[in-house]
Amino acid sequence: MSPVNPKDKIIFALDVEHFGEAQHWVNLLKDRVGIFKVGKQLFTHAGPKVIDMIRKKGQKVFLDLKYHDIPNTVAKAGEEATKLEVAMFNLHALGGLAMMKKTVEASRVIAKGLGIPKPLILAVTILTSMDEEALREVGVQGPLLEEVGRLAFLSLKAGMDGVVASPQEIGIIRERCGEKFLIVTPGIRHPSDKRDDQKRTMSPKEAIAAGADYLVIGRPIKEAKDPLEAVERIIEDIS
Repeated sequence: MSPVNPKDKIIFALDVEHFGEAQHWVNLLKDRVGIFKVGKQLFTHAGPKVIDMIRKKGQKVFLDLKYHDIPNTVAKAGEEATKLEVAMFNLHALGGLAMMKKTVEASRVIAKGLGIPKPLILAVTILTSMDEEALREVGVQGPLLEEVGRLAFLSLKAGMDGVVASPQEIGIIRERCGEKFLIVTPGIRHPSDKRDDQKRTMSPKEAIAAGADYLVIGRPIKEAKDPLEAVERIIEDIS
C-alpha cells in the first residue's frame, strides 16, 4: 500500500563510499525521509553493519543489490536479506519467473519462522540508465515501454510486491498490473537538476501524480548546497 505521509514516499539513496558518510546522512535525514537505500557500493564496503546502524536509529532499509542468478542462489540471498529485517529488497525481473517465485516463497517461509514481517520484494524491469538504443545493443529489439510492461506483468505473476521502474513507465505498469502493485521510481530530477547518467527522468511532483508509490532520490539531495532545504522542497512538491 502506498504510504500516506509525503516524507514516507522518499527513499534516500545512500550511494556513499564509507560507513561514516552513511551515518552522517542517516543522522541528518532520518526525520525527513521514509527509507534509506543501501546499494552495491556501500554494502560491499560496510556489509550488514550498515543495515544494523540504520535500523538501530529506527529507520527502514531498502537493500538494493538487484539479485540476478539461478533461482536457488537468489532465493538463498533473499532469505539472508529477510533475516536482516530490511523493509524491501530487489532482484532483476530478467532472472525469470522461477527465480522470482522461489525467492518470494523463501522469504515468506523465513519471515514466518522468525516471526518478522516479510520484506517487500521488488523486481527491476529495465535500468533507468538504459534507452532503446542500449536495449538493442544487448539484443532486445522491442519497444522499451512494451518490455517494461511485459516484465512488470511477469513479476506480478511471480508474486512480487512491485517493481522498480522509470517514472515514464508508470502508466503501462498500472495498466498491466493494477493499482495495488507497488512502483518504486528512481530517475527523479527537477528540470533544473543535472540528469547525470539517468536517461528517463521526471520531477517528484510529476512522478507522484503519475502514480509512483515511492521515489528514490540521491544526488539531487546529496549534492545540493542545502540538503535539508532540498528535501523540504521535494516534500512540498509531492504533498
